[in-house]
Amino acid sequence: MMEFNLEQLLRKNIRSLVAYSSARDEFKGKSGIFLDANENSMGSALTGAQDYNRYPDPMQLELKKKLSLVKGVPPGNIFLGNGSDEAIDILFRAFCEPGKDNVILVPPTYGMYEVSANINDVEVRKVRLTENFQLDIDKIAQARDKQTKLIFICSPNNPTGNSVDPEAIELLLNNFEGVVVVDEAYINFSKQNSFISRLIAYPNLVVLQTFSKAWGMAGLRIGMAFAGKPIIAVFNKIKPPYNINIVSQQLALEALANIERVNNSIKQIVAEREKLSLEICKLPFVLNVFPSDANFVLVKTSAAKKIYDYLVENGIVVRDRSKVELCEGCLRITVGTVDENLKLLNILKKFNS
Repeated sequence: MMEFNLEQLLRKNIRSLVAYSSARDEFKGKSGIFLDANENSMGSALTGAQDYNRYPDPMQLELKKKLSLVKGVPPGNIFLGNGSDEAIDILFRAFCEPGKDNVILVPPTYGMYEVSANINDVEVRKVRLTENFQLDIDKIAQARDKQTKLIFICSPNNPTGNSVDPEAIELLLNNFEGVVVVDEAYINFSKQNSFISRLIAYPNLVVLQTFSKAWGMAGLRIGMAFAGKPIIAVFNKIKPPYNINIVSQQLALEALANIERVNNSIKQIVAEREKLSLEICKLPFVLNVFPSDANFVLVKTSAAKKIYDYLVENGIVVRDRSKVELCEGCLRITVGTVDENLKLLNILKKFNS
């Protein structure tokens, strides 16, 4: 494995950055009279609300302790953000000098990587996936140079739904001096093992996950990043002091006590995914339903735009991915409830191409 030098990889201003420190950080959870943060000491405007007049724990320590038991990693290896998008943005701000450094993306993939790169004025180098939606290791090697700081890999991938070959990812981790980011937003729907188990072996690895998909809490906006403690320390230096609100923290703690319910939901979604894939395959205008390890399927059709418009007219919204490279003619369809999937299929059966 190539030597990973975090200090050398970080932007100079981030190396010297002194993080904002709240009085709550310094008090470390002790009880007392809080007259430090200019909160409203008379309480919240919400009837019956408790503690909403106080700022939340800036480091989400209780939530991280519970999460560490589920994920099998120490709390010090966990960062929680305002959705995974915050973690993605922090990676650019930590490692990429605007107008100088570059990152490698492997399209088709999640669109926010490129959006964050553009916001941060970071060059994007695209290395298209192979025809079977796997990494082209040789072309990635050709595309990178000394200014390449990040490589983003979404697995299971969005919008294709497939898992990326873990051996190919490990090859990158072993031969890249920068940070390899493995986005596992859909990992709970896959039989693949999470790369969280490789954190000790790879100091240049960052794994992203989320409460939005399998946990069914997209509205709370809680993303997770797992990495070695030195990288997590960098995340915590850059993040706003109170990036996860108190309600989201409380509800996430409740969710972590309902793992059996989450697991049952995952089983139902996977079962519906397989049923939906089989039925969609039978439609005359469907050319292919790609294998999926996510909670959606990518469907190649003979008339994607017409089908998309037809579904919208009938009150069903899917995602038209037909203009995305390697996804020509494709619609991405989220697995719905049993009733929603039946309605979708019944409407599709009436489509006249």
